[in-house]
Amino acid sequence: MQLKKYTDYGLRILMYLGVQEAQARKPGMESSQQNKLTTIRDICTTFDLSTNHVNKVVHHLGRLGLIDTRRGKNGGFLLAKPAAEIRLDYVIRQLEGDEAWIECHNPYCAALPACELKGIVARGKELFYDYLAQFTLTDLLKKQGQLLQIFSTTP
Repeated sequence: MQLKKYTDYGLRILMYLGVQEAQARKPGMESSQQNKLTTIRDICTTFDLSTNHVNKVVHHLGRLGLIDTRRGKNGGFLLAKPAAEIRLDYVIRQLEGDEAWIECHNPYCAALPACELKGIVARGKELFYDYLAQFTLTDLLKKQGQLLQIFSTTP
């Protein structure tokens, strides 16, 4: 199984926002730095992604309640909840869509009446998501210092 680029971009965006949030909470940060919103341009520049793709993913993350978006001249977005409350199984399931991994009817598979594959794969899918449920965005940010350095030095 391979995650869609869409999901990959969503996870990258959440990681970026998680690092920015953690940095803003550090003692001694000016209030203007604490309230700085991330922009589409920030994400596109950091990860070398197209504006169109990032707009779609940011919109979706906002609809899911994972990020707060603000429009206008000083607009942007930030995490809507603490990183520790953003579970990876939820994010990936929502961004991937929850379609079956095996399609037996289009085109119709002649083995369908005797096949066990769909059930086995469906169970594997649930085990995959059960495993991911153990992790949150916080787990992706363990090397926060390195991530901050990477994110701040990209063109």
